[in-house]
Amino acid sequence: MSQTPHLVVTATDAPGQAGPLPRLDRLAYGGDYNPEQWPEHVWAEDVELMRTAGVNLVSVGIFSWALLEPAEGSFDFGWLDRLLDRLHDGGISVDLATPTAVPPAWFRRRHPEARLVDRHGVALGGGARQSFCPSSPAYAEASARITEALARRYAEHPALVLWHSHNEYGGVNALCYCATSAAAFRDWLRDRYGDLPRLNDAWGTTFWGQRYGDWAEIEPPLAAPTAVNPAQQLDFLRFSSDAHLDNFRRERDILHRLCPGVPVTTNFMLANCKTIDYWRWADEVDVVSNDHYLRAEEPDNHIELAMCADLTRAVARGRPWLLMEHSTSAVNWQPRNIAKRPGELRRNSLTHLARGAESVLFFQWRAARFGAEKFHSAMLPHGGTETRIWREVVALGAELPALEPLRGTRVVADVAVLWDWESWWAVELDWRPSVDLDYRERMAAYYERLWRDRLTVDFAHPERPLDDYRLVVVPSLYLTTPAAAENLRRYVAGGGTLLVSYFSGIADADDAVHPGGYPGALRDLLGLTVEEFLPLRSGETLRLGPATGDASETGAAPLTGDVWAEAVLPHGAEPVLRYLDGPAAGGPAVTRHSLGAGHAWYVSTRLDAAGLAPVLRAAYRDAGLVPPDGVPDGVELLRRAGADGSRFLIAINHADRDAELPATGTDLVDGSVHDGVLRVPAGGVRVLRTG
Repeated sequence: MSQTPHLVVTATDAPGQAGPLPRLDRLAYGGDYNPEQWPEHVWAEDVELMRTAGVNLVSVGIFSWALLEPAEGSFDFGWLDRLLDRLHDGGISVDLATPTAVPPAWFRRRHPEARLVDRHGVALGGGARQSFCPSSPAYAEASARITEALARRYAEHPALVLWHSHNEYGGVNALCYCATSAAAFRDWLRDRYGDLPRLNDAWGTTFWGQRYGDWAEIEPPLAAPTAVNPAQQLDFLRFSSDAHLDNFRRERDILHRLCPGVPVTTNFMLANCKTIDYWRWADEVDVVSNDHYLRAEEPDNHIELAMCADLTRAVARGRPWLLMEHSTSAVNWQPRNIAKRPGELRRNSLTHLARGAESVLFFQWRAARFGAEKFHSAMLPHGGTETRIWREVVALGAELPALEPLRGTRVVADVAVLWDWESWWAVELDWRPSVDLDYRERMAAYYERLWRDRLTVDFAHPERPLDDYRLVVVPSLYLTTPAAAENLRRYVAGGGTLLVSYFSGIADADDAVHPGGYPGALRDLLGLTVEEFLPLRSGETLRLGPATGDASETGAAPLTGDVWAEAVLPHGAEPVLRYLDGPAAGGPAVTRHSLGAGHAWYVSTRLDAAGLAPVLRAAYRDAGLVPPDGVPDGVELLRRAGADGSRFLIAINHADRDAELPATGTDLVDGSVHDGVLRVPAGGVRVLRTG
């Protein structure tokens, strides 16, 4: 067997700065490799099997701190030296990790003050991972030491193409309430506010007599007899995200200093990790990478996969990104770990590629025999090479080289959807008008409607320019800054079409209600006032119908809403749908407001993806968007474009029957030519060059 050429990654921009993604010389294929779990004689077999499967990149050393530094300041790199040499000789490149997600047992024993403490003041034990306080000075010193030792030893190793800092920052130790964290929180607050009067004003501490006269009086939002100040909770979430970012920056800066030219990444958990504000991290990494695992019991969970991939691409500023982890089949940590069916491994992997990824990497290479994740699927299952999963892994590895023309191209999007982690935090704090206010649920419902209408989404921060999009959708934006409100006003006045869902525009960055009535910062833009929130009882529903006898906009059939209603008073907005019953019966439910050259729509109740169809169809008409026609249900379509004028169409059939759709082009994998009609097998994927 000929030696596999090495993967080459080169950084093209200043460390930590926005710019083109560090370029790979080909699509990366492989995954987490944990050879320390196996006798060394197995390593040679692993490398041969990796070559058989087409693997060209593995992530190494993620959880190996205790082996690399068995005692404080005493290092053992012998096994890692041999491993990297073996991988290099086999033509396999390395994404080398700093193992700082799992401090060794000696660290925990020597530094009991660094243990993670929960909101009830309970110090958590070890035997897991990430069981440390992210603000611990002892952890900062120890993690810097192992990072520097690795960088000095392997900076010039020919297998090294990428650094992998830590693992899933904030995954399980997002928040710590120990004394060290409390002191760090106070320092963070001093930097943010400068003095106590400004903090007291921002936190509204005149309510419930919470005024602070000394910085030392401020605590983290520990468990209390009743709801804790929401502004205090919001700032603690900001502080905690920044604490993890500080840990990443420390490692990144060491790696850049000692190993210039080799990019540094860390694996995000976009769409599923609530506690990290990834917009703030986006320009700190050289390469955006992400982990994604299907929610196995959700029907049509491939739609959530698509949403997560689109969000990852958005955080990457539209540039290609790395799929750092996903599963070949079942995971092991969900309530019911459903196995992927034949063909699903390929379909999931190619969906990530279609939406901007330039790698297909799995957790993990070889299934573990012991430990907490021994029942997690792998590229090489417990059953070895005589398994369906292995055959699918080998087949995908053989197919990826044919998809090289996708590398470096960009996804063509139709619609922007606003996403804001801080607003997610704020809307789900204590004592909102309804416990059913669920940020991610609203995102998923609107995204599903757009997906089923085959419109591709770019996610965007509320303050970023939106002029490139005909339609902008706001499923939830409770926390709305003046800058975000002005951005949306300018977009609509300039000719854009905006659709906003309920309980948006309500509060500012300090979680203080905007003055003048709801929906606060968006009131004039939407041309209405919400006189009162009217949340519904559990299980209660209501019906919506045309506001006039003309049903041409949204159809004549009543729609069903639940969870929420509002007493809407238009002052310029035109009612499109009205409440037929419920607490707001007779009043406007959906409105449309003309502003400048554009239009702003408002939806004041919760509609599911099916119920949103007629509303969004009307918004599409305003925006001049025409969803693709003649495409069977269950077929996902993506378009990609290259700077050289190349064009590609990716068709993914999630249905259990063959599908035909209008398309012309040449299949990248089998070379077949399609002149007007493309047939996509049941559960299959076709990638066409169309121009």
